[in-house]
Amino acid sequence: MSGDSIALDLDRSEFRMRVDGHDCSLGFRLADGVAQFDHVRVPDAVGGRGLAGQLTRHALDWARAQGHRVRPNCPYVAAWIKRHPDYADLIAA
Repeated sequence: MSGDSIALDLDRSEFRMRVDGHDCSLGFRLADGVAQFDHVRVPDAVGGRGLAGQLTRHALDWARAQGHRVRPNCPYVAAWIKRHPDYADLIAA
């Protein structure tokens, strides 16, 4: 792992981290207490390191701390939640 930190950029509605010179992100939209996670982007050059999972866990932890529900529009985020059922309670009806 790189040890790079994840930053929340509210102006761009995304969580970001830079790894070995490459930008990784998880984009979302927030409305009425529901965070819709739309995409996770990790360049191939830094893929396979668990970075998408780190971004997803961080974003879900943020949503929980803020009292938001989650709508996992991104297939990766939806699959990640299925593999980590302790986050399933965040899914918006």
